[in-house]
Amino acid sequence: MALRGVSVQLLSRVPGLRVFRTWVSSAAKTEKGGRTQSQLAKSSRPKFDWQDPLVLEEQLTTDEILIRDTLRTYCQERLMPRILLANRNEVFHREIISEMGELGVLGPTIKGYGCAGVSSVAYGLLARELERVDSGYRSVMSVQSSLVMHPIYAYGSEEQRQKYLPRLAKGELLGCFGLTEPNSGSDPSSMETRARYNSSNKSYTLNGTKTWITNSPMADLFVVWARCEDGCIRGFLLEKGIRGLSAPRIQGKFSLRASATGMIIMDGVEVPEENVLPGASSLGGPFGCLNNARYGIAWGVLGASEFCLHTARQYALDRIQFGVPLARNQLIQKKLADISAA
Repeated sequence: MALRGVSVQLLSRVPGLRVFRTWVSSAAKTEKGGRTQSQLAKSSRPKFDWQDPLVLEEQLTTDEILIRDTLRTYCQERLMPRILLANRNEVFHREIISEMGELGVLGPTIKGYGCAGVSSVAYGLLARELERVDSGYRSVMSVQSSLVMHPIYAYGSEEQRQKYLPRLAKGELLGCFGLTEPNSGSDPSSMETRARYNSSNKSYTLNGTKTWITNSPMADLFVVWARCEDGCIRGFLLEKGIRGLSAPRIQGKFSLRASATGMIIMDGVEVPEENVLPGASSLGGPFGCLNNARYGIAWGVLGASEFCLHTARQYALDRIQFGVPLARNQLIQKKLADISAA
C-alpha cells in the first residue's frame, strides 16, 4: 500500500506519466465497458505531440514562453540564413554578438549591470533555440555568459563588474575564457601558465599558452587562469592589445566552424593588480564557471537533437518509396521513437 501511495504521488507530479496514466485508465475502461465505451475512450485518448514530447510547454511561465518565442523568431529569421555559408567558410560574424546583446541574451541570469535577470529555465530555453541553428552560435553565447560574465559577477570586485558587465551584456565587448593548455586539458591542476607578482608596481607578469579557446581570435577581454607563486590558481582580466598578448586562430576545424577558436599566448604580459579576480584563489573558481556553462550546454544538446529529429521525421513523411512514405515502415518509426525517447 505504501508503494502504491508513492506511485500515485509520482504520477500526479510528472506530466509525461500523467499522459501514460490517462492512457492506461482508458484502456481499462475499454475492457470493462464494451464497444461503446471503447469508441469513447479511443476518441478521448491523449495524442503524442512530436513538437513537445516531454509536455514542457505547460510547465513554462508566460515570460519564459515569450522569451523563447522572441529568440526563436530571431534564430530562424536572422541566424538560419547565415549558417550554411558561415559553416562552409569557417566564419563568425562579429555583429551577431551585438544582436544577441540587443535581445538580452548575454549573461541573462545576472541581476543588474544591464543584464536581463531571467530564470535559469529561460537561459536554458535560449541555449536550446540557438543550438537548433548551430552549436557554434550557442557556444559563443555560453562562453560570453557563463565563462566570462559569470566569473566577473561571482568572483570580481564591484569596480570590475561596473566596468565590464554592462558592455559585455550589450555585446560591445566579446570575451573568452583561458583555461585549457597544450599539456593540460581535462587536468587543469597541471597547468603551466605562471603569474609572478611584482611588488614594485603592484602588478603580475603572466607567461604561458592556452589553446582551443572559443572566441579568442576576436576577443576584447580575456579571462585567464594562472598559477601564482604561492601555488594558488587565480583569474586575471586581460584586455586586447596589451603588450605580449596574442591570440592566433586555429584553422581547419571539422565542427563548430561558425565560431572562432584559437590560442592565447602570453609572453611577459603585465597585468595590474586591480585586474585580478579577488573572489577566486583555487580551482574552484574555473570549475564554478564550467559548471555554470554545462547547464546551458545540456539545453543546447536538446535543441540540436530536436532539430535532427524533426528534420528526419519530416523527410520520412515526405519521401515516398514503393508507393508509401518511409514513415510507414516500422523500423523507421522505431528509430524516430528512440531519438525522441533519448
